[in-house]
Amino acid sequence: MKAAVAQQQLLLELAEVDAEISRVEHRTKNLPEQKAVEEAQAALREVGDRVASLRLALADIDAQVAKFETEIDGVRQREDRDKALLEGGTVDPKQLTDLQHELETLQRRQASLEDSQLELMERREELATREAEEASAAGQAQTALDDAQRVCDDARAELVQTRERATARRAELADTIDGELVSLYERQRSRSGVGAAPLQGRRCGACRIEIDRGESARIAAAADDDVVRCPECSAILLRVKASRA
Repeated sequence: MKAAVAQQQLLLELAEVDAEISRVEHRTKNLPEQKAVEEAQAALREVGDRVASLRLALADIDAQVAKFETEIDGVRQREDRDKALLEGGTVDPKQLTDLQHELETLQRRQASLEDSQLELMERREELATREAEEASAAGQAQTALDDAQRVCDDARAELVQTRERATARRAELADTIDGELVSLYERQRSRSGVGAAPLQGRRCGACRIEIDRGESARIAAAADDDVVRCPECSAILLRVKASRA
């Protein structure tokens, strides 16, 4: 197959554009900025879980405190009732003894309940402090995630622009190159991923294998407009420099 040197120069540029598109696609799928986003998301989830756990614990303590309040109120009401009976002077000696004993029991019960409630309130204060710290950490984690996402979005947008420019240039080149040459290039590219590459000394720029001396001599003797192929990978070997016109 024959192809003018200018056509081969354009084909080399097409191959370089395709390589750039492949690099962009690979980077898009493996964005380090996306990994940073995922790490920030994981950090936010972790601190969010801690905040949620602490808030559940606080809610549980609040429920226990409310229960103690109800019990203490009940004890106080019974104390008030018993004191009113004592002060009324209408009880007999046996009832008086029973009421005094009950008041002592109620006072001990109230003291015990209040001690338990105080312990809970101290525990609540400790948890509330931790919850505030974790909530602050969650805010910082959210800010870090927002920053990471913004950086990732910027990087992705830049890749999209690069790919759009490269795709547009590829279309221009494909329209300019002889159809038969482009078809050969595309067939080879579909098989191995690389349709054409420069010949670098005796090394194929596609498969990176060094061509033996006999084959290399044959390639060197070929006319400039001959389309030569790598004997190892069959990629089109281009003995020209890309045109940057």
